[in-house]
Formats: sequence, C-alpha cells, structure tokens
Amino acid sequence: MMADGSMTMVLRSRAVCGLALAGAALALAGCSYMPSWLSSSSKPKPAELGPIEAKLAVRQIWTARVGQIGFPLQVHVDGASAIVASEDGTVTALDTRNGQELWRASVGAKIAAGVGSDGKVSAVLTRTNEVVALAQGQVLWRQKLPAQGYTVPLVAGERVFVVAADRSIAAFDGRSGRRLWSQQRPGEPLVLSQPGVLIAVGDTLVTGFAGRLTGLNPGNGTVRWEAPIATPRGTNDVERLVELVANVSRSGDVVCARAFQAAVGCVNTLRGQVLWSKTANGATGVSGDGTLLFGTESNGTVVAWRQADGEKAWTSERLQYRSLTAPLLLGRAVVIGDSTGTVHLLSREDGSPLNRLVADGSAIAAAPVSAGDTLVLVTDKGTVYGFRPN
Repeated sequence: MMADGSMTMVLRSRAVCGLALAGAALALAGCSYMPSWLSSSSKPKPAELGPIEAKLAVRQIWTARVGQIGFPLQVHVDGASAIVASEDGTVTALDTRNGQELWRASVGAKIAAGVGSDGKVSAVLTRTNEVVALAQGQVLWRQKLPAQGYTVPLVAGERVFVVAADRSIAAFDGRSGRRLWSQQRPGEPLVLSQPGVLIAVGDTLVTGFAGRLTGLNPGNGTVRWEAPIATPRGTNDVERLVELVANVSRSGDVVCARAFQAAVGCVNTLRGQVLWSKTANGATGVSGDGTLLFGTESNGTVVAWRQADGEKAWTSERLQYRSLTAPLLLGRAVVIGDSTGTVHLLSREDGSPLNRLVADGSAIAAAPVSAGDTLVLVTDKGTVYGFRPN
C-alpha cells in the first residue's frame, strides 16, 4: 500500500491469481493472466512434436546452477558475461564462454524484476519495493520505491531508471543512489505484473504506458513524444489492458514492441511516429533484425511479420499450446523455449524445424539470449545452459 493509502490493481501474466495492493488506483494484483485454453479444464493438448532431423548443429558447452527462478526473469548480457537473478535475492554473473562464476551477491530480499546492467552497475527490483544496485558482487545502494515494480531497471549513462506499478518513473545516480528526478504518469487502472518496456535509444529514454510507446528526456523525465501501438478498448478494465511488454526489437531508430493481447507494432523513435500496428494476441515480446519481426501468440502460434509494413511473412502452428517464451533471432534460427524445458530452433525463412534442445524438464524461465557465439538458456529450476551453434 502507498503512503497515501491508495491502491493499484495489477494483472500478473505468469503466476496464478490473487489480490494485492501496489500503487495508485484499484486493480487486480498478484493475478496471473491465463489464456482461456490454459485455464479451461478441457484445455487443448500441447502439439505433438514428433521426430526431428537436425538441420543446424548445436552443442552444449557448459551448465551452471543458480537458485530457483519463480519470477519473470530477463537475463542481461554484456560482452562475455551473463547476469542472472534468482527468486531468493541472489544475483550471479557468469562467463558465457565457459559457464564459470564471475561473482555472486545477495540483495537480501526476494526479487520481482531483473536484471538490468551497463556492465559495471547492475540493478534489480525486490518484492519489498526497493531498487538495489550492485557492482562486482557488492551491494552499492538501495532505495525505496513508492510501489512494486515489475519492469527490469535500465542502467545507462551512469544512471538507473525505474518504472513502478503506480506508473511513476524515476532516475537514480548509478553510484550513489541519489534520486535525480521522478515523474508520475497517468494511465489505465490495471497494470500488468510482467516486465514492460524500458530502453535507451540515442538520447531518449523509451518506455511504455498503457499501449503507448513513449519517449522521455532522460535528464528530467519530461515527455518528448507518444506513439500508440494499441488503444484501450472493451467494456471492463481487464479487456482494456494493453500494456506494452518486454522484449522489444530495435533496428536503428525503429523499435518494435507488443501490446499485451492486443497488437504488435513498430515506431520511428526519431519522429515518435507509428510506422504500423497489427492486431496480435500474445503476451510475450518480439525479436527481429530490421527485415523480419518474430513473436509467439498465446495459443503457441509463431508469427513472422515483415518489418517494413507489418504484413505476415509466415505462421507456424507446430508449437501450439506449449506456453512459449519470447523468441530470439540468432543467425538463421528463431530460438523459442517452452514450458516443458524444450527449446525449439526454427528457420527464420519459413518456421520449419532446424533443431530441438532439451533442458532439465522445467520451464524455460526467460527469453533465450546470445552472448557472442553462445546461446544462453535458463530454466525455472535455475539451471543455466550454454549452447554453441555450428
């Protein structure tokens, strides 16, 4: 609860529902979004995978262990290091060349969002409503937030930027933790409790508010432009929820993002102009390369859009009802994890299978990431894998 006694309803997308208080207006909190096919007692059976002929050779080169994940993790890659957080408050940096631990630290509280880093300073949000900054395995500072946060902090320009569930955004000095500025943004009464958009594009801080990609002045938080990827519609607050979700795809000045269960679109961030927006029914982010944009829908359909105009290049239903992660475009493969711990490598050209990797049997906990020529995967049980495509 906020100091003023106000509340915010938060709709969670990965956990099972409950009610909680988080910020500035009444809302569902701690409640996980579940597609109708997943919540139904007669939910469809996940698509059978069948045998596969490996058309892209991939070998496992290392494994490492961190703690149980249990929250919507984002893995940060900086050069040859990957920084991973576990639910119990542990943050670990691994060398992606061999899986060796570079450093490990505890923030002293369960983690709600992480990890953001610039390679020197790393930051996470805790379930006790704090932003905690670390460097080389040591806690630098911690600051209390006005509400719970679910979006991974952005560390850039020697500052740490944080978005909270009450739609406030704040900047802190990266070394001292001194609050530099904060701004309160209006929005719909529901907030989605999964990571949203917060990135730097040139000299603009780009974030998402209620379906709008928004460019802010990083020096003071004032709005430079707003570009609506989706517009709230519907007869109730749940139907009107169109929050932008991580991950995004950036090609130069163009940023493409997904609005939760509503649309996928691309924005020119120099002009703050929507290039296109297409109806799409998914809850995870996108990945692309400036030519094609890839995403997974809530029913497990994988879609490729042409980035130039948003028209579909192909769709694949081979992975339906398998609870897919956001994709990673890696060379000629689109890499996607599922809830069984299986990782699928699909052709970027037509979605056909290239290979399949099997982890420890628990769900893939985060969108796959790449560090140089290493593919990094993390499972809910806390197993971290390094794979190398040939």
